[in-house]
Amino acid sequence: MKILLAVDGSEHSIRAAHHVINAVSGCERHEVVLLNVQEPIDAPEIRSHMKASEIEAMQETRGGDALAPVRAVLDAAGVPYTPVVLIGPIAETIVQFATDQGCDKIVMGTRGLGALGSALLGSVSQQVLQLTHLPVTLVK
Repeated sequence: MKILLAVDGSEHSIRAAHHVINAVSGCERHEVVLLNVQEPIDAPEIRSHMKASEIEAMQETRGGDALAPVRAVLDAAGVPYTPVVLIGPIAETIVQFATDQGCDKIVMGTRGLGALGSALLGSVSQQVLQLTHLPVTLVK
């Protein structure tokens, strides 16, 4: 089983990591891909003061920071994983990456926006559910 664990650095991501740990315990053949996606920065105020390579490096650093708490949880549990940081539209990038990597399922935390917040803003988890054919587990 190949699981894509999509994280954003929140407490929900840590709970999703614990769910994955429980899911793979006792499972001899599993692979965990740990993914953080950073939204592209297209703001002219930033682009006019920084090179594209500097912006990308900054985003990769932010992505690494978002992965750090979940990496610590997986490391403590002895669950091997492959960490990845990508830049792109978040939901679309998660779904495309999971498909490209041949993942069997996607696991991710929810952000708990509530009904009004989700209705107004939509949520990454809701978009992933709509875009993918893979099973998705959302962890509160």
